[in-house]
Amino acid sequence: MKRTFMKTFGGMALAISLLTLFAAQKASSEQGGSGRLDGTWDVQLTVRNCQTGATIRTLPEVATFMFGGTMLYSTSGIPQSLKTPGHGNWRHVSGNNYEFEFKSLNFDAGGVFTGWTIVIHAATLNSEATGYISEGTAEVFNPNGTSIFKGCSTATATRL
Repeated sequence: MKRTFMKTFGGMALAISLLTLFAAQKASSEQGGSGRLDGTWDVQLTVRNCQTGATIRTLPEVATFMFGGTMLYSTSGIPQSLKTPGHGNWRHVSGNNYEFEFKSLNFDAGGVFTGWTIVIHAATLNSEATGYISEGTAEVFNPNGTSIFKGCSTATATRL
């Protein structure tokens, strides 16, 4: 009898868990497209002069937005030996508008920790969810947490 109860109870618990997961995924997709940013993106980042908007340089990057609001970001602008990939969060604001923020750790050529960078961007997804444009800032901090530089950038991205 105990064995029958455990089989029945275990099956019910699994069914409830699956229904809860399905409901959460459905709710996410019904929140005005909040899950539409999920996936990996081929990004062209343009570093800009904050005052004039003039282009300083353009470089390729890769961004991955995961279900649940976390993300990873890698750049070709700085060698991986000098900067870790960015780890962060993203959120749906409204309609096709999103915000994301990530942090990467910085090192000098000798491998000594020199601080971190925080990037914050606002993104607008196109209606087909095949591309987005974004703009925002990157702020560099020394190991003591003092801001030492703030820059501006824009980006265009397509699904990878």
